[in-house]
Amino acid sequence: MKLKICGMKYPDNILEVGALLPDYMGFIFWEKSSRYFDGVIPDLPKSIKKVGVFVNATQEEILEKIVKYDLQAVQLHGQESVEFCLDLRENLKQAQIEIIKVFSVDDTFDFEVLKPFEAVCDYFLFDTKGKLPGGNGTTFDWKVLEKYPSSKPFFLSGGIGMEEMEAVKEILKTNLPLYAIDVNSKFEIEPGLKNIELCKNIRRDALQCISTDNKIKK
Repeated sequence: MKLKICGMKYPDNILEVGALLPDYMGFIFWEKSSRYFDGVIPDLPKSIKKVGVFVNATQEEILEKIVKYDLQAVQLHGQESVEFCLDLRENLKQAQIEIIKVFSVDDTFDFEVLKPFEAVCDYFLFDTKGKLPGGNGTTFDWKVLEKYPSSKPFFLSGGIGMEEMEAVKEILKTNLPLYAIDVNSKFEIEPGLKNIELCKNIRRDALQCISTDNKIKK
């Protein structure tokens, strides 16, 4: 299981978190976010994939940010259509940029809406439905994932803290293709500024989950 630490904002803090070697680091390019990023990303270990988080941005905006910040993945957090994702995939094919399509989930979420997107993205990301496109800081009822009909790997997001890790481990014991967890607000001192000790703890637990997952698959 991979770890994504999202909502990075401050260069020194980015370097501190980067030293922990999360698999992904997220940078939010939605101007209404308190974690909006418009700075300089310092040099990070090559193993860390930099993710640009976008909300209903244009293709041009996304491509410009990919080049400017040397992104390895884009996360689409708005109402982007299948056609939009397909066009973006064609534009990014040569660069091998990962596309993560986000869906806001509540108890009534209809997983049938995912089917047309399976061929146009690399991963799904399930976040909690709320007032904001993301970053609402609460979890949804993960039991709804029992209805997940796809083999497409997914990120799990939405208010995940250390207290949720036991439930994450339980998901790993199932056949669900949980690929990564995406953490943010519960590991912060303030929006965009991560608590390094808490990040160390979640990195440790994520590594333990990898070990547990490998044993289960054997």
